[in-house]
Amino acid sequence: MKFLFALLVVCFLFTRSGWSQGKPTQIMLLGCAHLRQMYNKDNPNTDVLTAKRQQELADLISRIRKFQPDLIVVERVPEGQASLDSTYALYVNNKLQLADMEDGRGEEYQIGFALGKQLGLKRIVGVNAPGGTSQSILSNGQNIKLYQEEGVQMRNLSTAKQTELDNGKLSLTEYITYINQPAITQKIHHLRYVMPARVTNGHFTNPDAMVDTAFVNPRYIGAELTSIFKNRDYKIYSNIVTTQMAQQSKKVLVIIGAAHIGSLQSIFRDDPAFQLVPATNYLGKMRVASSAVQQHTLFSERG
Repeated sequence: MKFLFALLVVCFLFTRSGWSQGKPTQIMLLGCAHLRQMYNKDNPNTDVLTAKRQQELADLISRIRKFQPDLIVVERVPEGQASLDSTYALYVNNKLQLADMEDGRGEEYQIGFALGKQLGLKRIVGVNAPGGTSQSILSNGQNIKLYQEEGVQMRNLSTAKQTELDNGKLSLTEYITYINQPAITQKIHHLRYVMPARVTNGHFTNPDAMVDTAFVNPRYIGAELTSIFKNRDYKIYSNIVTTQMAQQSKKVLVIIGAAHIGSLQSIFRDDPAFQLVPATNYLGKMRVASSAVQQHTLFSERG
């Protein structure tokens, strides 16, 4: 018992002195629908470039700005940082309009670039990592019906918020606020990271190149899918923390697909160098009815 107590004291002192000198870095994880994927040329309400949606994005950004991040990271791979830097420089110097870019509807530009410019940040950093795959490759095995039924339930409950947005009855601010409610984050996390482990003794259906099937154990086929998603999240986490260390940032804003939020929260929650700041502290809270959970945009399979 004395040894264990001494060990705990040493670990505590090491944590205090080695990992979190001073105050921990505040980090806010902002879950987003992928705005460019929402776009339907036949429906102006799905276009973030319209005057109405731009005003709503301005409202969203004004709320997030109160967090005062000194580092903004987005879902772009580090290998594309040079391109991201040059594009951001043009944007900051008013030499580029996002509407003129092929992918200018993306949240990394519409939210990340716009907020970064307002805050006078020198760059927006890409922290994404390859490794995602489609949830649909898990389609067979023992207990597969449990996994499929939860997915069906989510799809059946998904139409309300999406329809409201598509009909112009819901603002983008309200939509993204809804996505970031803890109840929604938990539902997304459960379907993506918890439920698959119940599926065993199966095989992946049409896996893509991101899945190394040579190391997949059919006995744990569902857990194998979760490990693919989690592996990517740890790489994203690594990119975030190494960027923060290099820049010595005090407040980090992560703009990323909503499917990652629950997983990244669990990782950062165990890192004493960081303090999670709920996005709802700035976006506000909304009542979440179980009959109105959005799925097809929130659960972007590669988001």
